[in-house]
Amino acid sequence: MVPELSRYDANSFIESELARRLVILSDLLEADMLAIQGLMGSGLDDIVHRVMEDDAWKTKGRKIGIVLTTDGGYVEVVHRIAETIRHHYSDVSFIVPDHAYSAGTILVMSGDRIFMDYYSRLGPIDPQVETGGKFVPALGYLKKWERLLQKAQDGTITVAEIQLMLQSFDQAELYMFEQARELSVELLKEWLAKYKFKTWTRTETHGSPVTDEMRSQRAEEIARKLNETERWHSHGYGISLEILQEELQLKIEDYGRQEDLKEAITAYHSLFEDFAHRNRLSGAIHVAGKFIPVSQE
Repeated sequence: MVPELSRYDANSFIESELARRLVILSDLLEADMLAIQGLMGSGLDDIVHRVMEDDAWKTKGRKIGIVLTTDGGYVEVVHRIAETIRHHYSDVSFIVPDHAYSAGTILVMSGDRIFMDYYSRLGPIDPQVETGGKFVPALGYLKKWERLLQKAQDGTITVAEIQLMLQSFDQAELYMFEQARELSVELLKEWLAKYKFKTWTRTETHGSPVTDEMRSQRAEEIARKLNETERWHSHGYGISLEILQEELQLKIEDYGRQEDLKEAITAYHSLFEDFAHRNRLSGAIHVAGKFIPVSQE
């Protein structure tokens, strides 16, 4: 009779297999690998900082690939994570096997390369702000306030809506939400122009030289489109590879067309998801030789 593995032994075995699969990805991309899963909440930036400061797992120089799965979170946390990664690496690729919404989309846009397939999704850049002990999508909150203001200016507002404005909208929170919105757009503009568009040197139509101003304008167009709540309708709307390529004209690499890379990403991500579910983890970070649970359900 084969002895049954203890939970500890089973977890150790899976962690070992995760590490092996991460090495395969590292060799294919010729880059160090980092996986991040879960909400971009307070403290995640500190964990990423500690991991980045540890050189023991780094073998590929200044190039890194990041497997990211997240529903979003604080844009300030994403800002620090991106700057920390960029301090240690000059070439950054993001791999999205499932989804990276909201603040996760902003983080993805800080990469030099983005890998998705037909199933992958990014989202509107609708930063989440904590209020009343829960995360609130800032854009939805602001849009509701702006519509009520417009009705008040038009003289069509009802008594019930006036009461709603007085009782449900805190001016300090509104200001915080506005700042989160503007920071999201500014970061996207800066990172797209600096990293994603750095190899865009000639226009496709006429072959004219591309200036820094042109890169910045193009980046702002994309940022504003991703910021349009009316276009995407909801915080958790999934924007596909096809829409990102055709409507937003973003250069994204379809890893589904590279059989060896597709197999490696799928094998790693599916085991990571299964392991997190088995251990009731809502977040984790993984690099070679180190698996760090971030939070538990």
